[in-house]
Amino acid sequence: MSTERPPWQDYAIETEGLTRRFGSVTAVDHLDLKIPRQQIYGFLGPNGSGKSTTIRMLCGLLKPSDGTAKVLGHMVPKDAEALRRKIGYMTQKFSLYDDLAVRENLEFLAEIYTLPRATRRARIAEVMEQFNLTRIARQRTGTMSGGQKQRLALAGAMIHKPELLFLDEPTSGVDPESRRDFWENLFELLDQGTTILVSTHYMDEAERCHELAILENGRLAASGSPRELMDRIDGLVVEVEAEDFHAARAALQRQDWIKNVTQLGSRIHILLRKQEDDPAGMVSRVLAQEGVKAEARTEPPNLEDVFVAVTHGGRNGRDAPVMTGKA
Repeated sequence: MSTERPPWQDYAIETEGLTRRFGSVTAVDHLDLKIPRQQIYGFLGPNGSGKSTTIRMLCGLLKPSDGTAKVLGHMVPKDAEALRRKIGYMTQKFSLYDDLAVRENLEFLAEIYTLPRATRRARIAEVMEQFNLTRIARQRTGTMSGGQKQRLALAGAMIHKPELLFLDEPTSGVDPESRRDFWENLFELLDQGTTILVSTHYMDEAERCHELAILENGRLAASGSPRELMDRIDGLVVEVEAEDFHAARAALQRQDWIKNVTQLGSRIHILLRKQEDDPAGMVSRVLAQEGVKAEARTEPPNLEDVFVAVTHGGRNGRDAPVMTGKA
């Protein structure tokens, strides 16, 4: 899928040179983004890469040090008040009241967003049904599980039917089943016309996004659909199964032409540059010279390989493969 857009494309978010400094630290560094409407767009990056700071600027909660941002046609932070009713924001940390019941938290948020009293009760009932909260409507929020709190936070962010939903690492600390159900809810919201920007550090979640921006030290390291990013990586992947796993790994980590060595259960996942003509054969020969019995085969790169390639340079501490084509 190409990320090329026709000139009339209506973007939910456009930034140019968006920058935020905290004293001598540059948290977001001249970020250029064009995020189409009615997509799930992902921010992927290590801790401290600028994901949360960017989201806060796009919500109008934090003033940029430089550059511009337009969200749903509004310049932020100048038009933040006009934008407020058009966006929903689910923070990384659960921010509702533990001593209130589920329904009471939603009633409070409906008041904050000034929902008309004539339709408020119906809207609260609607989101409780949509996010499977009806049977626990009277339960105190502090006694809920992580997955239940997550659904409540999403219901609260959607109480006023926003056009654009910001989610800052929304599934941290919840079990895999709750994460899967949460993403099913996101695709339902997408079908209803909501644009979603979500930051995550889970590779399986990143692969669910239509497009991704990979951030590193506040800068845009790469962008595109997950498939485009995997196709553009200037690297090859070899997987190894060895009788003596530890000896195989130690031997491979000593090779300058291998950029990253990762354990995947009983397998060793290796990332190296595309310039190598016979990567599986080279790996096999190195292990044979070390007296390690092993089988090596080439594999297509995955999104984690892309992440390693454009961010921290691999566990071997060497230069990572770079991305080909445009970021």
